[in-house]
Amino acid sequence: MIVRRTFIKVLTGGLLGAPLAVEAQQARKSMTVGYLGSSSPSLESNLVDAVREGLRQLGYEEGQNLAIKYRWAEGRQDRYAGLARELVDLKPDVILTAGTPATLAAKRATQSIPIVSAAMGEPVEVGLVSSLAKPGGNVTGLAALAPELEAKRLELLKEVVPKLSRVAVLVNSTNPLTAVAWKDTQRAAKTLGVALHRVEVKAPDDLDGALATIKLAHVHGLTLIPDRLLLLYRARIIDFAKTHHLPGIFPFRQFAQEGGLMVYGPDYTDMFRRAASYVDRIFKGAKPADLPIEQPTKFEFIINLKTAKALGLTVPPSLLARADQVIE
Repeated sequence: MIVRRTFIKVLTGGLLGAPLAVEAQQARKSMTVGYLGSSSPSLESNLVDAVREGLRQLGYEEGQNLAIKYRWAEGRQDRYAGLARELVDLKPDVILTAGTPATLAAKRATQSIPIVSAAMGEPVEVGLVSSLAKPGGNVTGLAALAPELEAKRLELLKEVVPKLSRVAVLVNSTNPLTAVAWKDTQRAAKTLGVALHRVEVKAPDDLDGALATIKLAHVHGLTLIPDRLLLLYRARIIDFAKTHHLPGIFPFRQFAQEGGLMVYGPDYTDMFRRAASYVDRIFKGAKPADLPIEQPTKFEFIINLKTAKALGLTVPPSLLARADQVIE
C-alpha cells in the first residue's frame, strides 16, 4: 500500500507539473520581429525605442524572449523590395514596418507572415487593407489620417501668413501615398483659395533642381507631403526656406526642432509605442485580418518662434496657445 500511494503521488505530481513545465517552456521561447525602417537608425531611434518600451511593458526583453532584426531603406524607394525579402528569409514571427512604402514592400514579399505597420497613410486607398475595421489580409496596425492632416497644415500656414496665395509642395512621387495625399492637398488648397506649385523629388540628386524651381516660382510658403526621403534631407530644405524667407509647415517634428517654422502631424512616437500591442496580440495567436486598424490619438503642433521672428512673422497669440510646443 505504501508503495502504491507513493507511485500515485509521483504520477499525479508529474501530471500536475506538466502544464507548469509547458508554460515555463513557452515563456522562455524567443519571438522574432523583423523591422523594416524607412529611413536610418539615427532618424528612427526614438521610434524604435518606443516600440521596445511598449514590448518591454508587455513582458518582452531583447536577448531573453525577444529578438529584433533590422533593415533600413535610407529613404530610397529602390531598396524596400530587397530588404523586405531579406526579412522574409529570416522567418520572423512578425514584420514591423515604418511607413507606407515599407508596408507595401513587406506585403508584396509575403502573404503569410503577419505585418504590423506602426504608421501607414491611407491604407485602404493604397491597397494595403480591405477596410479599417476588417483588414482582411496579413497587414494591420496604425494609419496616419492623411486627408485631415494635409488640410490642417495648409490652414495653419495661412493663419500665420494671412495673405498666403501660392505654396510650393515638395513631393516624392515614387511613394505610393503621394498620389492620394496630393489629391487631399489640392482639395484643401481649393477651399482655402491657395494655388499649389508641385515640385518633384524622386531621388537625392533631384533636390537641388527642385529647390531652384521653387526659387523661381515666387511662392509665399512651403510644405511637403510626408516622405522619409524628404525627411532625410530636411537640413537642406530648412536652410533653403530660411535663406529665401519662406514660411514652412512640415509633418515631422525634426523640422521644427532644427529650424523649420511649424510642424503639425501625428505623434509618431506614441503610434510606434501602440504598435507593440499589435505585435503582442499576434505573438499570442491573433490574426492580422481580425485586428482593426487604429488611428492616431495624439497630434503634435510645434511652432519655432525663433524662426518666426527671423522671417518677420507675428504668430497670433491664439495659435501659440494651441501649440503643444513653442521653441524660442
